[in-house]
Amino acid sequence: VQLQASGGGLVQAGGSLRLSCSASARTFYTMAWFRQAPGKEREFVSSIGWWNGVTNYADSVKGRFTISRDNAKNTLYLQMSSLKPDDTGVYYCALRTRSGVSYGYWGQGTLVTVSS
Repeated sequence: VQLQASGGGLVQAGGSLRLSCSASARTFYTMAWFRQAPGKEREFVSSIGWWNGVTNYADSVKGRFTISRDNAKNTLYLQMSSLKPDDTGVYYCALRTRSGVSYGYWGQGTLVTVSS
C-alpha cells in the first residue's frame, strides 16, 4: 500500500489550498488527514468513510475545510479555505482498512505554510 500526498505550498492567510492523496490499496474503510505543526504533536484534522461518505472534522477546521474522495480514482482530497497561520504544518493522509483498527498506512506528508 502506498499513499502519495501532494498539493501543499505557501499561501497567505485567508487563502485556499487543495491537498490530494492518491492511494494504491485494495481495501478501504476510512481515510483521514492529520497534521503536525513545528514543535507539536500530530493531530487529527478530518476523516471520511470511504464507502458511506460520513465525515468528521476537528473543531479547529470546521466550516473552513472540506474532505472528499473519488472512489474511482482512489484519491482523497482536502479543500482548505480561510487558511490561518495556525494551519501551518505537514499534512499527512492516512488509511484505515477496516473497523476497529488504527490508521495503519500513512503518506509521506505535504507541507502547508500559511503566512500572516
